[in-house]
Amino acid sequence: MQWHSVGEFLAMGGYALYVWGSVGACAVAMIVEPIVVRRRHRRLVRSLRPLRGAAAGAAAPGFRRTATEGPR
Repeated sequence: MQWHSVGEFLAMGGYALYVWGSVGACAVAMIVEPIVVRRRHRRLVRSLRPLRGAAAGAAAPGFRRTATEGPR
């Protein structure tokens, strides 16, 4: 396809609303997605932080080891 002016290019042969709407929606998704993923990751890491000590061998809050469990 060949355009003779910038106006013809922007009009996209009469399909400008569909074409530029799609380009805009894609651009918004590409900008928003990494932000949302980063926020979810930080929230997950923050929620798992208290479990980090329990995984390292410390007793979880409210949990007592019994004599039958023995050392780890």
